[in-house]
Order: sequence, then C-alpha cells, then structure tokens
Amino acid sequence: MTLPTDADVVVVGAGFAGLTAARELVRRSYDVVVLEGRARVGGRSATTTIAGVPVDLGGTFVGPTQDAVLGLAEELGCATVPTYCRGKNLIRWRGRVRAYRSTIPRLSMLELFDVSRIQWRFERLCRQVPLQQPWTAPSAHKLDELTLERWLRSVYASASTRDLMAIMSRVTWGCEPNAVSMLHAARYVKAAGGLGRMLDVRGGAQQDRFPGGTQQIAVRMADELGPRVALNAPVRRVVRGSDGGVFVESEGSTIAARAVIVAIAPAHRAGIEFEPALPPEAVELTQHWPQGQLSKAYAAYEKPFWRADGCSGEAVSDEGPVFITFDVSPGDDGPGVLLGFTDARAFDSLSPAERREKALAGFAALFGDAALQPLDYVDHCWGTEEFAPGGPTAAVPPGSWTSYGPWLRRPVDTIFWAGTETADEWTGFLDGAVRSGQRAAAEVHASLSS
Repeated sequence: MTLPTDADVVVVGAGFAGLTAARELVRRSYDVVVLEGRARVGGRSATTTIAGVPVDLGGTFVGPTQDAVLGLAEELGCATVPTYCRGKNLIRWRGRVRAYRSTIPRLSMLELFDVSRIQWRFERLCRQVPLQQPWTAPSAHKLDELTLERWLRSVYASASTRDLMAIMSRVTWGCEPNAVSMLHAARYVKAAGGLGRMLDVRGGAQQDRFPGGTQQIAVRMADELGPRVALNAPVRRVVRGSDGGVFVESEGSTIAARAVIVAIAPAHRAGIEFEPALPPEAVELTQHWPQGQLSKAYAAYEKPFWRADGCSGEAVSDEGPVFITFDVSPGDDGPGVLLGFTDARAFDSLSPAERREKALAGFAALFGDAALQPLDYVDHCWGTEEFAPGGPTAAVPPGSWTSYGPWLRRPVDTIFWAGTETADEWTGFLDGAVRSGQRAAAEVHASLSS
C-alpha cells in the first residue's frame, strides 16, 4: 500500500501495545498511522489451528485483575472460556511421574516446607521494590547485582526448590535463573500480584483463555483502524527535526509526524536508526534488555484421553524439552489438545520431524503412550523468526535495571515508548501491553495538546 506523507502520530508496531495506542489516539481525533514490519498484526500474539481448533503460538491466557485486556476483549466481542483444570496435576520429577492437586507440587513435606519458605521470602522482598522506579528500592543495587539463582543459594534454597524455580524462570522469562536479575524477578512478580497470582490457573494468570485465539483481538482493533494500519512496512529510520517534528522512514517512504510511539520490545529498538542518536543510556538499554527464548508445541487427539484418567492436563517436568503442559481442548468430546511449553535451547535447533518426535515423547512421558499418536501437531520457535525474534518478554540480566531502567520508557523529545516490558502492572503479559499502549497514548496527547 502507498503510505501517507504526514500524520499527527506514527505508531511503530501493530501488536497489542501499538494498536491500543493508535485506537486511543484516534478516539481523541488524531490522525494516526501504524507501521508493522510483519505481514500480520498481533506482535507476540499469533493464532493458528490444529485439527480445526484455534490455538495460540504466543500469548494465550488471561486472568483476574487483568482488567485492561479483559475490558478490551469484551468491548471487541472476544469471549473467554475457563482453562480446564479439573482433576490431578502431574509432575515428572527425578525419573518418576507423581500426581498433585495444588499449584506447588508436593514432593515431600520437607520440600514443600522449603518451597513455602522461599515463596514467603521472595514475596516479602517484592514488597520493597517500587513498580514505577525499581532502581530506587533501598536494596536495588544489591538485588540487581544478584541473579535469581544466586539469591536462591544465598537463602539456602534446597535443590528441589531451585529446580522448581528454574521451571518458573523458563516459562516466565525464557531463561535460566542464572541469567535474570533478582531485581527484575522481584519487580516482575510484584507487577503480577505475587507468585500465586502469576502461576495459578484458578484465580491466577492462566484462569481463562480465548477459544478463538488471542490474535483476534488485534485483528479486530486493526479492522477498526482500517487503512491506518500498514503491514510489511518495517521502520528503518526515525529523524527528529529541529522544529520538534519527527520523520519516520519505511520502505522508501517518509512520513512527517508530530510524534512517534515505538511499541516494540526494547531489544528490537536497536533495529531502528535514530537521528540524532538517542542518549547513550537509551542505546545501551537496547543491548542490555534481551528477549528470552521460549517455544511452544501442540498435539491434538481424537479426545482428551487424559481426562478419563482423572488428569487435568496440567503438568510440569524436570526433563525437557517439554517442561509445562496445559489442556486447551474445546470440550470433553474432542478433539483433545495439549499445549506444551518447550525449552528453546534443546528444541529450536532440531528439524521439524525431530521437534515433533521430542515433543510427543515429552507428552507421552507424562500422559502415557496414547500421546504418541496425535491427529495433528504444530509447534512454533519464536527465536528463529526472521523479524523481531525472541520469546514472550525480556530476560533482563543483572545490572540492567539500575544502569538503564530509567530510560525504559522515558520520552526522547517527541519519541514515546510502549510495549509490555514498559508496563507497571502485568509486565510481560498481554494485559501489560494494553496498559502500556494506553499510557503512551496519554503521554502523546498531553505533549501535543500542550
């Protein structure tokens, strides 16, 4: 499509953050253009089908207190259904498969006590970290020097507790505990309302899902915006003019605007040339706020056979590549659909046939040999994407918050920042993305109207 030559605001990125920001600004009567480098909208939300059932390759679940995304979905007519969680959960641990019924697997009384002790200490520490300016916490520098792994060892967490926290780290940030800052971990968990709220199904972040997939929300926002959204239009360069205006270059076209919202992951900001250059700390931030690595696999069966065995379909494993599973079947009558989060390090480099074999073997180790014969199978490796690769959110390493955190969303003249990593509530989730888009739109309106 032919891009316009001018607009009030250019939004870079047609994920939940960018589309929300554009929608809010259009409601305030601004002329907005959204530029998206991919051939689709949705960002890290992408829906496909397996055995005719919509499944999410990216963001999937929603839960209580995620009011921004739930309100948006209701407004757009996108219904939710509860995530299936009836029956016993399974854990594959030290070569054995055991059943449990709580959020935290009960491996032994001693191990359960240690997990509870560490959870209590973790959440007490979270209360000391301010969400908006975590670098101002009394112990900010000390925590930011530590990794989650080093903190766990400093409080004498048992090997079992450390291994369980490693599974949490992989599915949350797409990295090992020795790669993520403890300050980031504490702020992130606090932004989700605590470990229980973040990890639970019933009453937690995995409580509900969209039977039509999450990407439909982005598609409906884009439909509302109509020709204001341009696909296959990666932004290569942003130039700030001497008069306060900004020029955004994409695929040989230049759009003159009054402001720009960059609604992409911090690491991906490095793919845009800024002129004049951004402040050194803002440049350094893009190099020290890497994306995690996380992949997903789905298998579909004639029926959810694990339900007949009294299983919920929810399971964890200390062996890869599948380390967490959920039941996302449409109903008891089938098809049965298992979702597995996979360790990208041991998964992404495999051939498609090898990935299928490994994922099904992981399902079978938990639910029996019936899992080896699916009707259909699909997986997705976000880290191998050509455009904007990476996992669901940033895996922020030690030192990054105290050194570069103040620049995460600080405007640079008429350049504003959005994206789930910049949110103060539900950071890293779909809800955080929507909240960040709302905040960035409000900042732009305040700037332009003044």
